[in-house]
Amino acid sequence: MKVDLLIKGGTVFDGTGNEPVEADIGINKDKIVFVNKKTGFKGLRVRGFKSEKTIDAKGLAVTPGFIDTHAHSDFTLLADPRAEGKISQGVTTEINGNCGLSAAPLYKDAFEHREKDLKELGIKERWSTFEEYFRILKRKGIALNFVTLTGHGNIRASVIGYKDKKPDAKDLKKMQVLLRKAHDAGAIGLSTGLIYPPGIYSDTEELIKLCSAIRNPQSTFIYTSHMRSEGNKLIEAIKEIISIGKEAKIKVHVSHIKTAGKENWHKIGEAISLIENARGKGIKVTCDRYPYTASSTDLDTILPSWTYDGGAEEELRRLKSSNIREKIRKEILQRIHDEDYWESVSVSSVISQKNKWMEGKALSYISKKMKKSPVNTLFKILIEEKLRAGAIFSSMNEDNLKRFLSLPYAMIGSDSSARSFSGPTRTGKPHPRTFGSFPRFLGKYVRDEKLMSMNEAIHKITMLPAKTFGIRGRGIIKKGAFADIVIFDAKKIIDKATFNRPFLKPVGIYYVVVNGRPAVWEGKFTGQTAGKIIRRA
Repeated sequence: MKVDLLIKGGTVFDGTGNEPVEADIGINKDKIVFVNKKTGFKGLRVRGFKSEKTIDAKGLAVTPGFIDTHAHSDFTLLADPRAEGKISQGVTTEINGNCGLSAAPLYKDAFEHREKDLKELGIKERWSTFEEYFRILKRKGIALNFVTLTGHGNIRASVIGYKDKKPDAKDLKKMQVLLRKAHDAGAIGLSTGLIYPPGIYSDTEELIKLCSAIRNPQSTFIYTSHMRSEGNKLIEAIKEIISIGKEAKIKVHVSHIKTAGKENWHKIGEAISLIENARGKGIKVTCDRYPYTASSTDLDTILPSWTYDGGAEEELRRLKSSNIREKIRKEILQRIHDEDYWESVSVSSVISQKNKWMEGKALSYISKKMKKSPVNTLFKILIEEKLRAGAIFSSMNEDNLKRFLSLPYAMIGSDSSARSFSGPTRTGKPHPRTFGSFPRFLGKYVRDEKLMSMNEAIHKITMLPAKTFGIRGRGIIKKGAFADIVIFDAKKIIDKATFNRPFLKPVGIYYVVVNGRPAVWEGKFTGQTAGKIIRRA
């Protein structure tokens, strides 16, 4: 028998959570055709097999390709399909369309709102539906597998816009139709970003009615949420997502679960108890988390929610009005009492050249340089950057992080877009999770801090997410499965990316195979684009 690729003598973690075994793996085209385990003193049973390429994996871990459960590569993959930042971590499949923002549907206000993103990334193609988007993505070719949720923000903005308005019966029907079309095109569920416009204007009833429109006992449909609060109202937010799962009778998933703000760190016990009680009652609740204590999102999330009403132009108009700006300032200072807060917020990206010096700097430092108060500095940045400024917020607790990572139903999600080490996506100072999440999890938290066994950890980033999100034939090493495989040195794997130098490759990963084709070979990128668009099963 001839195979395209033979992986010899590796320590195979098959993704199930079972103990590893020494084995040979044969790959033909995009599938695994055999897994031959070592048998006593007879050695590996590879006689009779010939291969085009052979990898000697003795002493190395061989695992299914890692599945990033929380990605934001919907547009960056069109700008640069190489996805080097993810491939170099061993990620072979991404779940995209998170936090209420997906590639489609894009109609009316939703379409206009994305125009700046597309122009900034140099993307010339335009589309409205997932079918159109998938055709463009397939034509360009991608380095990893692409799975997507449907963004609630896309649906709401396409029907209602960015107004603070409750949908009437007619609006809701249109929204349900858009969700069904996205589901039929292959999207696996609905995601919400309930701190961002327009998701922030929705209520629980709206979300239940939307999710119920897809209800089907055979469906793999899942609802994921960047909840309304990850801090002061964390418990209420968790109760809401559980109620959606119960009422709509669907799987629900908490995105990047956390206890944000020192005053909320003590809530972790109650948060976990709520989830586990719900699971005990048959409600399918899972979560994901990145292995860092700092988060990253838009800088304008510091503003009161009412400032977003009507979209970006209205938000900017309010910021430019001295009277309204004073009202915003007072509300911010009523909520933020600690001066140290401004030390914990750093600017990660801006679009203007004159403010590039701010990237990587804390707002406290920038405000001193500008001789302004932190709040007035915030206003100035947002106005000058036309709201297009990103930030990193250091607000979490290391012990809580470890506890979340250890939950048996928690997975790893980088909460980042696929970027590369050169080209149009090498901009700003993005969160190091973009380049280090998976090696950091396996190296720092599993090997060095012994949070769990390596076989348990591999299960959390392979088979568990595949099962949770309904991805068939991946996340496992067995005959007939898709050949997404990572080969790494468990003694050496670790992240190198930092907040000041995020564009650094991790170490210890030597081979990454996507659908049978090597994306990384002997530690070097091959430039292959063997990734597939994976649609709802």
